[in-house]
This record gives sequence, C-alpha cells and structure tokens, in this order.
Amino acid sequence: MKNHFKDLSFKLFDALIEGEILSTSFSGENSQFIRLNQAKVRQTGLVDDFDLGLKLISDGRTTSGSLTLSGNLEKDETQAISLLTTLRSEISQLPKDPYIVMPSGAPSSENITVGNGLPFENATEALIPSLSDTDFVGIWASGKIYRGNANSFGQFHWFETDNFALDYSLVTPEHQMVKGTFAGKDWDQANYEQNIKNSLKKLELMNRKPVKIKPGDYRTWFEPAAVSGFLDMFSWNGISEASLQQGSSSFGKMRHDGIQLSPHFTLSEDFSSGMVPRFNGNGEVAEESRTLIENGQLIQTLISSRTAAEYGVESNQAESGEYLRAPIMNPGNLTQDNVVETIGDGLFLSNIHYLNWSDNPGGRVTGLTRYACFKVENGEIVAPIETMRFDDTFYRYFGTELEAIGDTTFVLPEVGSYGGRDIGGTVCPGILVKSFSLTL
Repeated sequence: MKNHFKDLSFKLFDALIEGEILSTSFSGENSQFIRLNQAKVRQTGLVDDFDLGLKLISDGRTTSGSLTLSGNLEKDETQAISLLTTLRSEISQLPKDPYIVMPSGAPSSENITVGNGLPFENATEALIPSLSDTDFVGIWASGKIYRGNANSFGQFHWFETDNFALDYSLVTPEHQMVKGTFAGKDWDQANYEQNIKNSLKKLELMNRKPVKIKPGDYRTWFEPAAVSGFLDMFSWNGISEASLQQGSSSFGKMRHDGIQLSPHFTLSEDFSSGMVPRFNGNGEVAEESRTLIENGQLIQTLISSRTAAEYGVESNQAESGEYLRAPIMNPGNLTQDNVVETIGDGLFLSNIHYLNWSDNPGGRVTGLTRYACFKVENGEIVAPIETMRFDDTFYRYFGTELEAIGDTTFVLPEVGSYGGRDIGGTVCPGILVKSFSLTL
C-alpha cells in the first residue's frame, strides 16, 4: 500500500497549479476479525479498507476532503483528481486563516513493524480451549494497520504495524463481568492463557454476593486499566497548550498557581515502542521521547504548530488536537503480589467507566466503578461492590493522596474498531491512594 499511496500522492502534486500546496494522508488496514460469545465463534470477517485525505492550501486559505480507495491506481487517481478539483473550486469562497500551518519540510520517515501474530486459521483453536466452560464475550482483531503522510514539498512519511488485540469480558450467570485485554505484535500462547487465568480468578470472586458501600473516602488501589482511564482525561482540556491559553485546562493550577502533583508521578510520551507514528497530520516528526510531568512538576505541554503561531510559543510537534499519543507513566516500587495485603481496608478497583470532568479547572473527574471492583478487609478481598459513582480530583489521587505506585507497567491498548482499528495505547502501572471519594 505504501507504493500505491506514494504514486497517487505524487500524481496529485503534479496536478497542482502555481500557488497551491497540498498535503495527503493515508489510513488503512488489512484485518481479520472474530466475534465470540458464550465461548463460541459467532462471526468471522476480513476487512480491507483504505482512505485518502487531501488538504489544499492556497492564498492563505485551507480546505480538506477525503475518499475511499479501491486499490486500482488509475481509478483512484481519477477520483482523487476530481476531489482536488472540487476543493479548488471551494477554497476561494473560504475566509483566510490567520494561523494557517504550512506542511513541514522535515526529512521523510518510515517505520515498519513486523509481527508474528496468531494465524487467522489457528485463532479459534488458540482462543477457546481455556474458556470452554466460561461465558466469554469478545472481539479479536489482527493484521496490518497503515498510516501515511506526504506533501508537495517532497516529504513522505509511512507507518505500518502488524499486531493483534483481544477485547473481552467474562460473565457470571448473574451477569457480573470481568473485563480484560490481550494485545501485542508477537503471539504468546502461554502469556495469553496466564492472562485469562488472572481474569478467571477475578470472575470467581464476582460470584460472591455484591455489597453496597456507603459514600465516603476510601483507601483505594487502581489497577492499570483504571489508571489508564484517568490518564486519558489529560487529553481532553488537560495537557493541551491551547486549552491552557484559553483558560479551559485542568492543568491551570499547575501552570498559574504553582500546584504540583506527587513527586512520585512522572508522565512522558515515548514513541520508541512503535505503537503509533511519530509524525503528525502536518508531517512534523516529534522527538522519540519527551517528559511532560516530572516528579509532579509540569515540564511541558503538548503544543501544535497552530497553537505556536496563535500564541507565540514554540511547537513540539503535537497533533493538532494536542492529545496524548504515546503516554507512559513511570512505575514505582509497590510489588504487584502485595497489593491486596497493602490495602488493608479499602477498595480494589479494576476498571472505571464513563469518565467526565465535573470541575474542569479544579481537575475533578466523575465516573463509575464497574467490572471487578472489590471491597477489601484485613488485607483480603471479601466481595464485589455494587456500582458507585465517584467524584474526585487528580490533584488528590495523582497528588496529595498518592501513596504508592506499582512496580510493573502494563500496555493498555486501544481496541476500538468503529470505522477502523485504533492504534496506540497507554503504558502505566497501578496506583494506591490513601483517600478516594465515592459520592453515591
């Protein structure tokens, strides 16, 4: 697909008239899917899907469009030229953009990751045996995912990864659930079966009668999946420089009031894993690694070229939306095997859901406990808890109340497949906090 995208892009560049600048983008996949419930295969499928995006710049104006590719160069060229003609007719009617961002002239790049995944024909045999007596619901997807970017200045970027992801739930007869994921580029049957065994242990605990707990503050352990949910909120009116400049960021207290998080909390972006491309939609290539929060102090925000132009700051090649693309949180020294004992009396939360800001400037997040959330007494899990709403600020659970961080980081992959398979994920450990607020 790389050559198809390159040939198509350069044919479009040859069709430009004086004064026009064009960027092209490519998104696609060759994927295999298996849907399961009650530990049985219910649907299989193959997806070949490729999309081309065009962004035209002329006379201080910009417009964009996209089309689905057929894979036939002649046919795709005809459709792409037609789209370019349409964009050309539209652009003169648009207002000039005072903060227009020109495509980058940085060097070209290529990153191709080759995986050794589970062959499609062997997937059912590998996934099902350890789950034959369990109501197992999930979707398994594998194959190649592509991203590309090129522009009329001669720059060309290509990203290709070969990976798999399993997003699943284990369900009790009373419809209590345990959620899990298993993803990577190289299939390991033993690791997969150990992952399932860990989930089955939680499922056994979920068969106990749930208990209702009162609103209040609880000593709480958050599994990495839950921590990942909190970190995701940083991409939404959080660590974005534009949000800070506009006064809508939850990081305002760190920028303007000198408030810090826990000295044990460090968050970076690190592209070395190859889960996402380093280039952004403007063809700019980010540093392989950059520290955002170090020992509780805000070191830098995510700054796009547009934000840099508008507010007179220096870009660090963030995507236009200024969201986290490759977040990694540093581990601590709390041994994973000692977590429940260390809690003593409190809560063990495997997952949190439906997060939203309840007080954006105050960094306050609300959401629900859900899937394998337990009450702990005297260092032992006693029962699952009924679903509760929480409302607390990350200035507490990543700050004043952060007691310990797990010594092991886990990869929490993006497993969405709406409109196409997602790429990327979060790397983080679990955390233990001295106090966390449940409201109702």
